[in-house]
Amino acid sequence: MRLNGQAYRLTAIVGETATYQHKPLYHEIVLRARRAGLAGASVFRGVEGFGASSAIHTARLLSLSEDLPVAVVIVDDEQRLRDFLPELDELVTKGLVLLDEVEVIRYVGQEPR
Repeated sequence: MRLNGQAYRLTAIVGETATYQHKPLYHEIVLRARRAGLAGASVFRGVEGFGASSAIHTARLLSLSEDLPVAVVIVDDEQRLRDFLPELDELVTKGLVLLDEVEVIRYVGQEPR
């Protein structure tokens, strides 16, 4: 698959300890994105944040949190991402899901071994 120019970014921000069937929720989102044939997915661990509950979660040593924010970022064609939204609706019961337009400058992967 090639991405170039206008695309969309789907970002799901969830808690690090969120699970789906005893597995990390972020991992399940990545697996389903791959199964759906989306261009790719990356998971980023936050160092500090707060959400709808207003509770601050931080990785600072003196106030170590066990539920840091995690962002799963997926970039693909708008319609393919919109088709994937029902999957996220099932999975993300607490968190934030964003969809925004982006411009892809470079999308190059490794050749399969």
